[in-house]
Amino acid sequence: TNYMLSMLVERGYSFTDPVGREAVRDIKEMHGFVATDYNTEISKGAEPKTHELYDGQDIFVGNERFKCAEGLFQPSLLGMKVDGVHVVTNNSIMKTSETARRELYSNIILSGGSTMFPGIVDRMVKELVPLAPSDTTVKVVAPPERKYSVWIGGSILASLSTMKLWIKTEDYNEYGPNAVHQRCYLGANK
Repeated sequence: TNYMLSMLVERGYSFTDPVGREAVRDIKEMHGFVATDYNTEISKGAEPKTHELYDGQDIFVGNERFKCAEGLFQPSLLGMKVDGVHVVTNNSIMKTSETARRELYSNIILSGGSTMFPGIVDRMVKELVPLAPSDTTVKVVAPPERKYSVWIGGSILASLSTMKLWIKTEDYNEYGPNAVHQRCYLGANK
């Protein structure tokens, strides 16, 4: 949303209040998409879309539609010195045992609000295939409920009677992050 906001401000639009910021989020969610090939999309340009703001004013968005999501794959566009989501995914898989890798590459599940962009599955596959071992099938799944999948899973996990891994504030204040390690690895319940 911040990147979309900065691009729209560069084009002369002004969003200074919380309602304006919400409008930018709506524009991103309604019109944004992930380009399968960013350079090709830049050269041909995205089809401009019109979006009516809360005050009735029309705003036009073009290349911002795919540029706003490109930060997932090229964080340097946002001024960040980190790897893109495809590289982080690949690096995580490569840190597992060789026997697990094939299974992990064929079971990549996207979750979270930033994965809601149309085109993200195709782009993830396109970016991961050259990084994966040559004889590996890459399969990326984006379930429709992925925006809230983590919360749903956390809720299910927390509701289980066997879930006894909570940490008291007093324990965290006394032991810091080590309280998490003690509880999770030792299974101690105080």
